[in-house]
Amino acid sequence: MEIWINPACSKCRSALSLLDAEGARYTVRRYLEEPPTAGELEAVLGRLGLDPWDITRTGEAVAAELGLESWSREPADRARWIEALAAHPILIQRPIITADDGSAVVGRTPEAVRSVLD
Repeated sequence: MEIWINPACSKCRSALSLLDAEGARYTVRRYLEEPPTAGELEAVLGRLGLDPWDITRTGEAVAAELGLESWSREPADRARWIEALAAHPILIQRPIITADDGSAVVGRTPEAVRSVLD
């Protein structure tokens, strides 16, 4: 299992603590230091069953600079959103956990984190 984190994020730290308490084996990816490629984002979105705008932190300053609130959220616009996430990883919701069984979750709640442990 791999978990994409921002060490400054309390939700990320909570997810790591829960994984540690459960004895889970995982790899940490500090996605701000090692940003995912557009291909990796597409793969993770497929595992999550989400669109890129579903995992975009629209409250970030760079979101306002890019004008994301006005961007279309149609299937034809997926690539534009994914490129923005790859270019500005601070926009990616966190933590994202990809499990060995092919599932993935945005681990913002303890329940979501536990769901990849079953």
